[in-house]
Amino acid sequence: MRRSPTAARIWRPCASASSSSAASGSAAAAGSDMFRTLDEIKAAGTVNIGVFSDKNPFGYVDENGEYQGYDVYFACRLAEDLGVEANFVSTEAANRIEYLQTGKVDIILANFTVTPERAEEVDFALPYMNVALGVISPDSNVITSLDNWNADDQMIVISGTTAETYLTKEYPDIPLQKYDSYATAKNALENGNGVAWANDNTEVIAFAKQNSGYTVGIPSLGSQDTIAPAVSKGNTTLLDWINDEIKSLGEESFFHKDYEETLVDTYGLDYEDELVVEGGETNA
Repeated sequence: MRRSPTAARIWRPCASASSSSAASGSAAAAGSDMFRTLDEIKAAGTVNIGVFSDKNPFGYVDENGEYQGYDVYFACRLAEDLGVEANFVSTEAANRIEYLQTGKVDIILANFTVTPERAEEVDFALPYMNVALGVISPDSNVITSLDNWNADDQMIVISGTTAETYLTKEYPDIPLQKYDSYATAKNALENGNGVAWANDNTEVIAFAKQNSGYTVGIPSLGSQDTIAPAVSKGNTTLLDWINDEIKSLGEESFFHKDYEETLVDTYGLDYEDELVVEGGETNA
């Protein structure tokens, strides 16, 4: 379902409540496995959605202080169809589960890869994107294989990501240099603090396209996975609504439109059908 990009894509972020690093109107006070039901969110008039603030083009804050990106575009539509305002809560990879379990957010939309381990702690909705791992390195030393790794070299990863989990399990002899955010991991690569950076292939491909001097020597590492919204464990009313919404959005090719509004400048049209999952139905 590939389309021609429009001459000028100008998308304004949705009207939202004041964005914050800790959500207002969250579920009660501190505690474990706290959540607001669908009816409680509607009654409050605001849905708290965890997104990245530093992961362009998926979730980031622009020069005007507004949230933008593929996940944010989707989040705006969820809020609109819920009939509430979106309150964007900046999250990092390592605290996505914590923010759900403590009620700081109602939904996580932050490139959250579905894994069996995570599914024990949160409930995933239907997927809206495909993803694999990738490895990027400087042109002066392109890494094309993780076999016969030099024990003195370090691999950059972000704490709490599938890249960290995969490398720890499959390549325990590769020393990992761990960072808390995408911005600090990118800075580490640029400063030569590690020989390569392992992360979602969407992220490293985007980095290589936007920054000269780097090559994605391993574009697909490990298995093909999916990205999906997540809610607190047991929040069935909200989960069921999101699943129905994703199916309904698929009927209007919403996620292809989302791609063309937010990702096409980064990836072009060649990756569209490979990355987009429409209506929750994967090719697997």
